[in-house]
Amino acid sequence: MKAFCTTVLCSSVFVAALAFAAPAPKAKEEPPGPVTQEQLDKTVNNLKQIGLAWHNYHDTYGHFPSNEIGKGKMPMLSWRVQILPFLEQDDLYKQFKLDEPWDSDHNKKLIDQIPKIFAPVRGKADAGMTYYQTFTGTHGLLKPGQKQNLAGVTDGTSNTFMVAESAKPVVWTKPDDLPFDGKDVPALGGMFDGKFHAAFCDGSVQRFRKGVNKETMRRLIDPNDGEVVDRDDAIDKDEEKK
Repeated sequence: MKAFCTTVLCSSVFVAALAFAAPAPKAKEEPPGPVTQEQLDKTVNNLKQIGLAWHNYHDTYGHFPSNEIGKGKMPMLSWRVQILPFLEQDDLYKQFKLDEPWDSDHNKKLIDQIPKIFAPVRGKADAGMTYYQTFTGTHGLLKPGQKQNLAGVTDGTSNTFMVAESAKPVVWTKPDDLPFDGKDVPALGGMFDGKFHAAFCDGSVQRFRKGVNKETMRRLIDPNDGEVVDRDDAIDKDEEKK
């Protein structure tokens, strides 16, 4: 009987040890929850402030902010860093080494200091990442190697996207945005389940429904396609507009 008890006790200890050593089951990721009016108002306000910063930057330098590229096409710092002084973030701006890339030993330490205006109001993103992005590439607002100004938006500032909510976030200091070649429309709507907000080059902000016609999107993204665009059908009419 004594031997039997000892055997049972040892077996119990062994099983308990296995249970303790086994990795805990991965916690199920919780959905972001229902969209709230507070979130909608917050992102509209963020985009309006970003648009105003773009225009104040333009008034100061004669062109919009850009993604800075160094020697050998090394990615330096994003337009989001460039507009910091126009968002009352001058102290943070002065901490960056502008002659170093975004991921240098010094600059990468500032990623976690993302201003609240760039932080996601909803959706899943790691610390220091943002959904607010502009359009780059041959048919985007910020074309490679060029300094874009208002006069260069020949389709009209009320018909051209400036900054929109991308489908996927990027590191806010990295010059990483939405490339557009005139054909493939970048994915948008990461914070609001496919619906998205966009600031136009005139500073206005609109909320767009999910699944906007691709041709409409192409015309809204390209500042120089010369095509007439009717954006009314694309605007989300189910929610209160700001």
